[in-house]
Order: sequence, then structure tokens, then C-alpha cells
Amino acid sequence: MACVKLGSKADAFQRQGQAWFCTTGLPSDIVVEVGEMSFHLHKFPLLSRSGVLERLIAKASESEEESAVKFHDIPGGAKTFELVAKFCYGVKLELTASNVVCLWCAAEHLEMTEEYGEGNLISQAETFFNQVVLRSWKDSMRALQTCDDVLDKAEELHIVKRCIESLAAKASTDPNLFGWPVLERGGPLQSPGGSVLWNGISTGARPKNTSLDWWYEDVANLSLPIYKRLIAVMESRGIRLEIIAGSVAFYAKMYLPGLNRRKVSGESGTRLAPVALGSPPSEEDQKILLEEIDKLLPMQKGLVQTKFLFGLLRTAMILRVNPSCISSLEKRIGMQLDQAALEDLLMPNFSYSMETLYNVDCVQRILDHFLAMDQVTGGASPCSIDDDGQLIGSPSLTPITMVAKLIDGYLAEVAPDVNLKLPKFQALAAAVPEYARPLDDGLYRAIDIYLKSHPWLVESDREQLCRLMDCQKLSLEACTHAAQNERLPIRIIVQVLFFEQLQLRTSIAGCFLVSDNLDGSRNLRSGLVGSNEGGWASAVKENQVLKVGMDNMRMRVSELEKECSNMRQEIEKLGGKAKGSTSAWGAVSKKLGFKVKSQMCSAQEGSVSKQNNGNNKVEKLKDRHVKHNRSSSISDKGSVSSIVPS
Repeated sequence: MACVKLGSKADAFQRQGQAWFCTTGLPSDIVVEVGEMSFHLHKFPLLSRSGVLERLIAKASESEEESAVKFHDIPGGAKTFELVAKFCYGVKLELTASNVVCLWCAAEHLEMTEEYGEGNLISQAETFFNQVVLRSWKDSMRALQTCDDVLDKAEELHIVKRCIESLAAKASTDPNLFGWPVLERGGPLQSPGGSVLWNGISTGARPKNTSLDWWYEDVANLSLPIYKRLIAVMESRGIRLEIIAGSVAFYAKMYLPGLNRRKVSGESGTRLAPVALGSPPSEEDQKILLEEIDKLLPMQKGLVQTKFLFGLLRTAMILRVNPSCISSLEKRIGMQLDQAALEDLLMPNFSYSMETLYNVDCVQRILDHFLAMDQVTGGASPCSIDDDGQLIGSPSLTPITMVAKLIDGYLAEVAPDVNLKLPKFQALAAAVPEYARPLDDGLYRAIDIYLKSHPWLVESDREQLCRLMDCQKLSLEACTHAAQNERLPIRIIVQVLFFEQLQLRTSIAGCFLVSDNLDGSRNLRSGLVGSNEGGWASAVKENQVLKVGMDNMRMRVSELEKECSNMRQEIEKLGGKAKGSTSAWGAVSKKLGFKVKSQMCSAQEGSVSKQNNGNNKVEKLKDRHVKHNRSSSISDKGSVSSIVPS
């Protein structure tokens, strides 16, 4: 730390309790009271250096034998006046970055100008500040930290502004160009060219590169008002917004204990611990700080991690900050909701009502912000999936597809909450656009969990809930599960079975087309190549495997066709109509809205089928329908449409 020694006399001051005495051999003739501390001094050394003390001593001498001067507003208090008094007596005084600001302010307050002696304290302090402190990052930082104790006088002398300008200029400069931050932060000495020095001799070794966030920890020790001014100046100097946002996030983690409960991945634990806080700030101070942090963060996507924003929002709800601050944080999260994780969304409900375990309303608002932003950026457009289950579409579809998956996972997590009302669950599920879900498997899982956790739902509510998903967008595995799910309404199961058979038929048609192309290509090439049959060994094996797969699919389709045939007969019996099988099933297809021929349910000749699994599904369907008949008395209507969705 840089310092300058002033004066040459030995230290002749001694402290006794709350009093200082100057042991020069002469009795003191003036008492200066600064706060609770009294200084027993001599008039001449003081009045020869300070214009204020000269006037006060003259005034006090007129009324009392032993003069007394009282100070209540001297910058720096008794500690600083002790140094001023020693300077007046010519005692050695070390100017440092930690005391120069208070000494300068006190000297200005006492009018210690050149008029009262050459090389007076004002000129000494100002010279040291300009030539030493402002040239060093570390000294400028220490001087700025001491400004809080004498803020009004430091502002008047423009000390705060000059320190901030110096720090902002250094932070906006690439440290690797000069190496001065490494020099002052405990690293090896460096030459002006940046090479490491040993005993003043260049070794040619280069120092390690310094990251652009090297100053985060230093500025985090500043008080909030000064930190805000420093950030504003840095931003005006063109420092990148992501670096500014990183510093603000670091500052928030230093003084908001709630943010440190969940560590951000990739950060070490030492960076999250408060620095010399002693005791954590009060709730009111944390509340004010959080609102200011929200104002300091740039309103731009991706500048800070979404997990950090969720931490701010969670803390804001606990502290019950201004509603506008909570709304702003929700909007920030909504801008980058596609970068969130499921655990981030699981925010407990801190409201007094405690209607639900998790704050579903907050997630709904965040999703609304994301969808509004997605529409503004033009990200909304239809999408589809290919045969391998991969998303087909422009890259702009990826964020909303990720959000849809995230919301489906969130719905599955909150579905077991028995206090979660059906309208709230439906509203959140329906808010995701239909095109954002290539498959509805995740939504089906959430609906199934909700039905399992809410068994008291009536049949109409179950059907209304199941209409949220599209049976055509269920995978074969989901269709197989749904066909055997007793919690689903009957008409949903009928739709699932139909679309499962339709998917299999489409897949087999594609396999047949591929097989025909392979056979024609093999015959053509074999006629051209002639005796070169060895190259076709792998193709023949692949064709055999393909045929085996097609045979298995034929068996599955045949099995489903028999199921449909049996179901058709059961529906005709339950409906009580004497129409032919073809017309009855046609009525069902028409009611469902399926544009298919009745031949889809006819079994192919020569196909092998296992009826056990199909019969079990039909028996379960029959039993459920009989129970439904008894409870709702649908026998009066006598139409098939009573169990088929309109």
C-alpha cells in the first residue's frame, strides 16, 4: 500500500482513557473536544496551521483561562482529528489510501490552506490523492470505500466522482494488455510490457490471463449508493451488458442470503459466501436491495442465468417486495423461460391463503410473458415430427417446444396436489399452443396423474380434461398404456384404439413400399452384375430382417382388427339396435369424425392373431360401460353416440 510520511518529530502524544495529552514539557493551554474524546493541546501549533482553529481559539481565549473548543461535525471524528493534531505538531504522519480522504476532508473543514503554512495538509493530501491513489485500482477502491464516512464533504470535493471515474476507466480496459490488476492483487511484479519481474529483472515469463470479471469481488464491497453510481458510469463507458449484469448478480449474492441456498451450477461455493458481512442485512434492507438490483439489471434475454432470476423472484415473494418488482422479475424469467429447469418452476406458495402447494398462478403469468414474447419475435409456426421422432421445423420452434415439455413436466409435478382445482390445471395446460407439442405423451402423463390423485371427478370433468390432449399425437407406447387405463373415459379409449390401429396400418404401408423398392432394385442389379453375388449378402440379410418385422406388424394389425370387430359386436348389443355390423360401425366412425372405410376393421385372410390381449381389453371396456349404463341410465337413449365423443 502506497504511503507518504509527513513531519520529522517523534510521537509525543499519549492517550489516557478518553483524553489525549501532548507531552512536550509545557502545560496545555487549549482543550479540543471532538465527540467523547478530549485533546489537551497548545494553541500555537494549531492556529498556525488552521484558519478555523485560529478563530475558535481566539474566541475561547476571551472568556476562560483554559480555553475549550468543541467540534461535533469534523469529518472523520476523533480518529481523524488525532492525525490532524499530530500533523500540526510536526509528528510523522503516513498518508495512505485508507486515511487520505478523511484527512483531506478534515483539512478542508479546518481551512488548512497554504496561507497558514507552506506544504499544509490540504495540498499534501490532494497531491497524494492525485499522484498515487487515482493511479492504482486497489488504492482507488480503498479510498472510495472510506468516502461513506465523510460522504457530504467528499462529494463537495468531487472525491467520489474522481474515484468512480478512475475505477470505471480501469474496469473498461482489458487487464491482459497492461497487467496492472495482477500486480496489485497479490500476483508477481510485472514490467510495463507485461513480463514477470524478479528483483527488478525481466524474466520473459508472461502472467496468466485475467478474466473480465476480475473486479466483481472488489466492487461488491462498496455501499449500495456508490455501487449504483459506479455501475452507471461503467455502462456509460461501453462495458458490455453481460459483464455489468454479472457484477450485479455477484453483488446480490453477497448481501441476499436467500440466493445462496441453491448454488448455481459451475460456480464455486467460496464465491457465494458473503464477504465480511458479520450479521446478515435486515429484512427491510434486503427488500430495498432486491428492488434496486431489479432496476440495475439490464432488461435483455440471457444476460444472467435463469436460475438466478428464479432465486430473486423466490426471495422477493418471501420479503413481500413491491408488486411491480415481482412483475418485472416474472417478465425477465418469461423472456428466457426456455432456459429454465423443472426444479426452478417448483416455487412454494408463500401467500396467506395457501390454496396450493406450489405457486401455479406465478408460473401461469411467466408462461404468458413467454408466449407474448414468442409472438412478437415471430417464433410461432406449425411443426411436425419425422419417422424417427425428431422435430421438423425452423430453429425458432425449439424454444417453444422446450417450454411445452417443461410445462408438461411441471403439470405432472403439481398434479398430485389435491387442492389444485381442475380449471387452474386446465388453464395452464391449454395455454401451451397445440403446435408446440410434437407429441402429447407428456401431457397424457400429467392428465393421468391428475385423474389418479382426484378420483372424485365426475365423468363429464374427466372427459373435459382429456380433451386437452390429441389422441393422434400419442406414441404407440402411450396408446398401448391409454388403451388399458381404467381412469380414462370410454370414448377416449375408443379414440386411442382407433388411432393406434391407424398408425400401425400407415407404418405397414410404408414398409411394403420400401420392400417393393428393395426387391426391384435387387432384381435389376443382379441381372447387371451377373456372377458377383457376394456383394448382395448383407442386402439379403437386411431384407429378411425387414420381412420379419413386417410379419410382426401384420400380426399386430390383425390382432387390433379382431379387437375392433369384437368391440363392434359389443357396441351393437349395448346399443340395442338391429342394424347390420357395417352400418353400426359406420355410425360410430361418423360420430367420431373418422374418414375411414369400414373395411379397416375387417380381418385379413391368412394373418395370424393372438386374441387374448384384445379380449381382455374388450371385457374391461364392456364392464366399464355396463357400470356407466347403470349410473347414467343411458338405456332410454339407445344410441351408440352416447359413448362416442362428438
